[in-house]
Amino acid sequence: MISIEIRVLGTGNFDDRGRSPPERLPLSAAGARLANMDAKEFNWPQALREQWEWHWTNLIRPRIEGLTDEEYFWSPVPNSWSVRPRGTSNAQIQAGAGDLTIDYGFPAPDPAPFTTIAWRLGHVIVGVLAMRNAAHFGAPETDYDSWEYAGDAATALHQLESQLDVWLTGVSGLSEAQLREPVGDKEPYPDAPLAELVLHIHRELIHHMSEVCLIRDLYAHS
Repeated sequence: MISIEIRVLGTGNFDDRGRSPPERLPLSAAGARLANMDAKEFNWPQALREQWEWHWTNLIRPRIEGLTDEEYFWSPVPNSWSVRPRGTSNAQIQAGAGDLTIDYGFPAPDPAPFTTIAWRLGHVIVGVLAMRNAAHFGAPETDYDSWEYAGDAATALHQLESQLDVWLTGVSGLSEAQLREPVGDKEPYPDAPLAELVLHIHRELIHHMSEVCLIRDLYAHS
């Protein structure tokens, strides 16, 4: 049997090395199931899906509920990258197929510009999800230039959830053998196994959506 215990530093008495005694944390549903699962029964596609799905359902989705258009476009500093009406941007690259374009530069400026929630959601929707859904799960081909970016928060969240549904459905349908197969030449590292790409996408989702939550917090306290 696999035995798993999650430990964090607590606030109780410290030992002779100045360390706090470990405290148990509640596991997610996936973690609790894993802790009582025989290794032969372990379902990798399900575990990979639930890595993001639990984080989204319990931590991210509640934090972005009710996102307003003002928050979506807000920037606390000048010269940020955002999503803008076509022809109004000063960015080196202005990508998009509709009435709005997303700001980019190549090579990327140093330091990198601050990016609004609109920009971060656009990046996640297109670069993280939609292009990978097309490459690996049969979704329509797309890229930054051909995407029609959302002009309001509600539309952006709808686009995000639609692309997440395609991604999670695709991941849950993978077999363990498929997860070991190379991702192919549609990715920068074609020899890497598909499982590594799934883990990478979930890291991207977690950190970019956490940034979105932070910007929303900054807006609320500005």
